[in-house]
Amino acid sequence: MTASDMIRELCEKKNISLAELARRIGQSPQNFNKKLKRRTISFEEMMEIAEVLNVKFEQAFVLPDGKRIE
Repeated sequence: MTASDMIRELCEKKNISLAELARRIGQSPQNFNKKLKRRTISFEEMMEIAEVLNVKFEQAFVLPDGKRIE
């Protein structure tokens, strides 16, 4: 699973749109969508996503109930 796939699944599980996630990490939805399509999300961005959505990131997202998205 790519980082883009992980982010999309995480948003689905956290019931948040990609556009809202982009805004929460200080990016425009258009720019964030381009990064997802190009698969150019940085490790720092992954860490920021984990922080704003209150999940752990260990080269995988770990939801509060222990489920992992890798």
